[in-house]
Amino acid sequence: MFRNQYDNDVTVWSPQGRIHQLEYAMEAVKQGSACVGLKSKTHAILIALKRAPSELSAHQKKILPIDDHVAVSIAGLTADARLLCNFMRNECLNSRWAYNKPLPISRLVSMVGSKSQIPTQRYGRRPFGVGLLVAGYDALGPHIYQTCPSANYYDCKAMAIGARSQSARTYLEKHLDVFLDCSLEDLVKHGLRALRDTLPSEVDLTSKNCSLGIACKDKKFAILDDDDVSPYLALIEGEERSSRPQAEEAGQAMEADDAGTAGTSTDPVPADPQAVDEGMDQ
Repeated sequence: MFRNQYDNDVTVWSPQGRIHQLEYAMEAVKQGSACVGLKSKTHAILIALKRAPSELSAHQKKILPIDDHVAVSIAGLTADARLLCNFMRNECLNSRWAYNKPLPISRLVSMVGSKSQIPTQRYGRRPFGVGLLVAGYDALGPHIYQTCPSANYYDCKAMAIGARSQSARTYLEKHLDVFLDCSLEDLVKHGLRALRDTLPSEVDLTSKNCSLGIACKDKKFAILDDDDVSPYLALIEGEERSSRPQAEEAGQAMEADDAGTAGTSTDPVPADPQAVDEGMDQ
């Protein structure tokens, strides 16, 4: 792990205007397993890749329910995700108790952003090392939101986060215009294809390592695991993957690193945070 005098605390700026502790937290999100979220006019879905810490353990859950109309998919530190999920559940319960109606998704995400910003400004705290994809359905229709450890949040048409998620985002960008008019079945097929592009060529999606969450009007958020996912996986079985030349991916990664470190001769590039692997979603 690279260290210097500017990455000891989240309140310290480097001479280049960077906060390294925030960058380390965002690197933790990049090490988590991939998640994909996309929406049509009638549905919002989450598709997540599950990991198992070892052959002797079960796959960890990646889609966590919040309320009847909303759920989140996580990439990063699972312990931090549980804390944020408990906070979101309490806010949804408070809304139902005080107003007798579900909490709007935009207001819920803004509360998460405010809570995430507190540890980025106080001495002795650290940012939450987890990124969330929030999917839900409220009075304004389906929603997909992304949250970051930096306390930024975005309203998205489609998004992918986690390890090798750039490949999924490339697929989503190519087909972005067709999502709004898709049926649920076609929407899930696009999501599975995008998630499959994040996997190495020798690994494929199975009912064991894939989770699916569906939000729609007047129905509870449905989370499908194991055999419940198999019918959807059968829809894309035998299809060829999108072409992802390794040289092109390597070039994109180098360009991103160059853009992030331009003119920073003294600041380290955020290193691969091996120290957080034990707490990372596996």
